[in-house]
Amino acid sequence: MQTVAIKPKNGIKISAEAENISPDKFAGKSEKDIQSLEAWMGNQKTTLGELFTIKAEGTGAVADVKVVMEGDFSRVKRIGEGMTAGLVMIKGNVDMHLGAKMSGGKISVSGNVDSWAGREMKGGELIIEGNAGYYLGAGYRGETCGMRGGKITVLGSALDFLGEHMCGGEIIVKGNAGILAGLSNNGGKIVIEGSTSRPGSEMAKGTIIVGKVDEMMPVFKLEGTEAVDGVSYRKYTGDVIVNGKGVLYVKE
Repeated sequence: MQTVAIKPKNGIKISAEAENISPDKFAGKSEKDIQSLEAWMGNQKTTLGELFTIKAEGTGAVADVKVVMEGDFSRVKRIGEGMTAGLVMIKGNVDMHLGAKMSGGKISVSGNVDSWAGREMKGGELIIEGNAGYYLGAGYRGETCGMRGGKITVLGSALDFLGEHMCGGEIIVKGNAGILAGLSNNGGKIVIEGSTSRPGSEMAKGTIIVGKVDEMMPVFKLEGTEAVDGVSYRKYTGDVIVNGKGVLYVKE
């Protein structure tokens, strides 16, 4: 087992990019090696050791690496990008692109996360105890597929465009979501236990389950009612404008 503890040295006010904070990049490396890994603050190249206090113990394969981050990371982007295994535990808030393109492993956050968390995620698990920003589990600009696999759970709420262009995987939001959840979906499953507005526009495939819809898009066909996990929902199919085969369940 290899454990790496990370804390910000000072308040980071300029946006930093730290995609090298990942079990894949830390596995088998010494504390000094980890500290020397590249990072960026604004347009200036720096190292992880310049930005963070880093303590490392033990060694192991990627699956045996545990990264514990404590403090304010709300200006630190791309943590866990592309990770394939291992565990990242973050006790604080995090900036954009957390867990982008990850294919395995687990990231847990005790605070809030900014936009594009789980962007184009292929596998693994992302747990957010606070709130999520815009484009959770979506694709970045120009991508035809957002989340492809894995699971994202948000215990709080999420902002607009949740799961945009989603092609697979599962997103669960315990609170509310902003407008246009599941926009242009082509697969996967979204569960919003609270409310949202205009979900499923232009969806071709996939399933969306919602507690309350504040405003429905007039592009769905009501198919009747159906029970999901013992709860009765109105079942809609669409988006009929694009000949979509998606399913939208809205609690009665």
